[in-house]
Amino acid sequence: MPRIVRLFIPWILCLLIPTLFSGTLGAVQLSSSVGLTQHHSPPFAQLISTKKSSRRQTGNAQPPSLVQNLRFHRYADHTRLVIDVEGQLHLRKRSQTKTDQVILELANTRLSKRAFGKTRNTGFPQSVQIARKWGNPVTITIDLSAINTYKVITLNNPTRLVLDLFPSTEPKMNGDDKPSLVQKIPEKSENATPRAARKNPPSTAKPVPVQSVKPAKSSQRLLIVLDPGHGGKDPGALGRKGTREKDIVLKVSKQLKQMITERLNAKVLMTREDDVFIELEDRAKFANSEKADLFVSIHINSHPKHSVKGLELYHFGQASDPRALEVAARENGTPLENNGPAWQFILADKLTDKKIDESRDLAWIARKALVGHLRKHYKIKDHGVKTAPFFVLRNTTMPGILAEIAFVSNPIEEKLLRSTTYQTRVAEGIYQGIKAYVAPLQTVLR
Repeated sequence: MPRIVRLFIPWILCLLIPTLFSGTLGAVQLSSSVGLTQHHSPPFAQLISTKKSSRRQTGNAQPPSLVQNLRFHRYADHTRLVIDVEGQLHLRKRSQTKTDQVILELANTRLSKRAFGKTRNTGFPQSVQIARKWGNPVTITIDLSAINTYKVITLNNPTRLVLDLFPSTEPKMNGDDKPSLVQKIPEKSENATPRAARKNPPSTAKPVPVQSVKPAKSSQRLLIVLDPGHGGKDPGALGRKGTREKDIVLKVSKQLKQMITERLNAKVLMTREDDVFIELEDRAKFANSEKADLFVSIHINSHPKHSVKGLELYHFGQASDPRALEVAARENGTPLENNGPAWQFILADKLTDKKIDESRDLAWIARKALVGHLRKHYKIKDHGVKTAPFFVLRNTTMPGILAEIAFVSNPIEEKLLRSTTYQTRVAEGIYQGIKAYVAPLQTVLR
């Protein structure tokens, strides 16, 4: 091939190639214009949009809750069934024509194998059936022919559904059972005080069988014992500006007593009404001898780090963390090593287990009310509900809690504690918790 032709070939190709491609594209456009591609897939951008939309719809779907565990206990006058739920509680009552049963549904909820296995345990309430078919809600069927009445209680943090089943006839009590508080509680003197304090250290004797709160009848009044911590020669925690725990908790307790007496029409006794020293053992014995329905001990916290602040509520149990054990040791007035293993033999007692369950409920309800009320006015740090072997909680026979209402070691909270307004608001928050526990918390679906 002549050299001159070889030189022109690249130029010729550059001119022909665009023409060929433009013809191909034109053919495609022509076929589209005459309807040769009537059925085609969505554009790629549309596919991406569709997938994103699908993901959003899937993400909005609420994950199902889970019935983790079932717990039940037989009391002198009723059986309590506690249903522990992970997630939200979607409770509703199914409409039906049968009059001898009630069916409650937990929508969007699964039933764990562990929980289902508990329904086959010996002693599980025969008047209740819990089941779940694939794709359906968990059903709780209550046989009304086997009981007299029932109550449904919903609790949060952690989420629980509580069923109290009252039999048609009152069961006979054995020698280990505590008489029901449905019986009339004898009147007690408003000025009753604990007996003289003893100098002996508090014993670790096993507590007597416990009692539980029952709905009050017109013939009886709810009795609550308030326990202002420390007193007399024991000032309790001290603030940098001279604030003494014993003074603040006494003021809060007196205001709380007035609120409960006037608004709940309940009877309130205090382990001390003045600046006197009362042994821990005598505080517990006083509440037990008066057959109190609830025991509320009020304290102020302290910490080596002045930046630590907030409030926390306790009920009896093994220390939930090392800090909880330190707090219990300080309030008990005993060395740290003396507050460890003593709880073990007590926790094995089923009657004490009953008290722990009810104290846990009281603590969570009181914490929610107290934190909620104070946060309307202050930036409150909530340390939650903890467990620790406090002596006064270990040796009282009724549901009880211990409230640490602030850190006097924190300069900001010490200033609050010295404020009458803050003291009143703390009392109001605790009152709201007690009120919620003993009355409107119960939701009767019947």
